[in-house]
Amino acid sequence: ILSMAAGMSKIGFHPVVHTIAPFLIERGFEQIKLDFCYQKISGNIITVGSVFDYSNLGCTHHCYGDFALLKTLPGTQIIYPASTEEFDVLFRQAYKNEYLTVFRLPGTQHAQEFDTDDIHLGKGIKVREGSNLTIIPTGPHLKTALDAVEHLVSEGWAPEIIYLHTIRPIDTELLLESLRKTKRVCVIEEHMRSGGLGDDVLRLANGINGFEFISLSIPNEFVTTYGSYEDHCRRVGLTPENLVNKIVGTFTSPSGHMR
Repeated sequence: ILSMAAGMSKIGFHPVVHTIAPFLIERGFEQIKLDFCYQKISGNIITVGSVFDYSNLGCTHHCYGDFALLKTLPGTQIIYPASTEEFDVLFRQAYKNEYLTVFRLPGTQHAQEFDTDDIHLGKGIKVREGSNLTIIPTGPHLKTALDAVEHLVSEGWAPEIIYLHTIRPIDTELLLESLRKTKRVCVIEEHMRSGGLGDDVLRLANGINGFEFISLSIPNEFVTTYGSYEDHCRRVGLTPENLVNKIVGTFTSPSGHMR
């Protein structure tokens, strides 16, 4: 189906291919690489069941290395909208452009409402202004970050939250402005630690004196347990409680002392 879609694009159509993430991205990777990207052909891939949304079906239905795979392909955009409104706006912006655009649609939304005028492909959204800590969530874990704010404030932190619905191209300007200001960053994402958003942020921060970094992500191993989506998040530490514990236990405190 991917090769057929590439052929349709070649003759002037704007194809949309849609199914579960591991079937499209992992099993179809060679077709994406050769039929779309090597030929410099545009199109739209929309996946569902990202990461471990199909939590009761095991690793055959998991896909938590897709960002890393797709970032090896020139001419590819990666969009991770975690609300229906974001997807609607971003799909309209990307549908007929000259890139292969991959949309990773999660089964869980973050429940935050944005003005449609603030949603732009390639641009992050500053959800909360802060001064001594930057939290960069993507996907449903914007909610995780927001749920941790009250506890972090009680510990003396003033967290800035930069939400990214676009993984590639990344919003370099907005991120660097925040990282240079706070010099402490926590990235929270549903992706394996290797090759995810955290790696991109680390590259951006290279050269910032006194920079501190932590990542809440999926360990570089298979998630072999079964249960609900929420069970998986708890097991790999993608929770507000673990976010607070990691920040408080790792970073130099706002007063300048190690915890």
